[in-house]
Amino acid sequence: MSFVNRQLRLKHRPEGLVKREDFELQQQPVPELKDGEVLVRVLYLSMDPTNRVWMSDVPQYMPPVAIGEVMRALGMGRVLASKSPHYTEGDLVQGLLGWQDYAVISDQRRKDYVKLPKNLSVPLPTLLGACGFSGITAYYGLTEIAPVQPGETLVVSAAAGSVGSIAGQIGKLRGARVVGIAGGADKCRHLVQELGFDAAVDYKADNWKQALAEATPDGVHVNFENVGGPVMRGVLSRMVNGGRVALCGLIANYASGGKPSDDYSVIIVKRLTVRGFLAFDYADTQKAVQDLVGWVMSGRIKAEETIEDGLEHAPVVLNKLFDGTHRGKLLLRVADDA
Repeated sequence: MSFVNRQLRLKHRPEGLVKREDFELQQQPVPELKDGEVLVRVLYLSMDPTNRVWMSDVPQYMPPVAIGEVMRALGMGRVLASKSPHYTEGDLVQGLLGWQDYAVISDQRRKDYVKLPKNLSVPLPTLLGACGFSGITAYYGLTEIAPVQPGETLVVSAAAGSVGSIAGQIGKLRGARVVGIAGGADKCRHLVQELGFDAAVDYKADNWKQALAEATPDGVHVNFENVGGPVMRGVLSRMVNGGRVALCGLIANYASGGKPSDDYSVIIVKRLTVRGFLAFDYADTQKAVQDLVGWVMSGRIKAEETIEDGLEHAPVVLNKLFDGTHRGKLLLRVADDA
């Protein structure tokens, strides 16, 4: 059986928000499998801030996507055909599948992909969000990078997003007082009323710094930072001496083209520990995934996804990360039967 593969290839390096014309939608037949190769039908793609970073020709933890290459992206798919002893037809696979309908993966890169269990206890979208790399990032950020302790105050920026929403809930499970920062009154109400945050601050409000001070009367012990810019500066100013920062992301800079140029002398004055990290740092995530699945199944963590449809819409959908028009994990459904 022959398949026609649609692929979104990088045509221009975007300036600011991503545009459709930054990509070229190509169609080509899927090649015949060689020994040690597997054909995967892409079901869902994860829309992540790092996608925007990969489009830029700047120093980063992976090589930038080259002009003409299929756009790199995490995703989940189902094995349609296999010439590998490690996969059989019907297996679910998670990893770097890219902005395309089909991906051919080889045994030589098997370490870059995870074969999912047969009997899944949570929906597929949740395995890319709360129980996937978003949840894993939140998990290790608060258990190893900046472990939060009972009674401490944790502030989470971009708290209504895929990582922040899970980080805040993990903070509550660990006994912390949790304050979320999000854009808009609706998201702030969601954090408090539905996710159990102790307080929420609307960074779009004129008095957000005053609101942050009122929400953190004893200062901030741990900052789970996803945003950077004025939000990060505001939180750092509230931190106690010896506070810890888990630096997960700086999304304020990703689409704006801005560069970090702020005065962070407060790090010295307050003797803060700031540690950047990536979920990719952790090769063995079994314990994290087991805990996350257990918390979701028991209702101790609430998972939420915003799911959009259509591979051809990927560039526009990605911008929802930067304009705030999504909640929870942002996913793109590629296959109609996913």
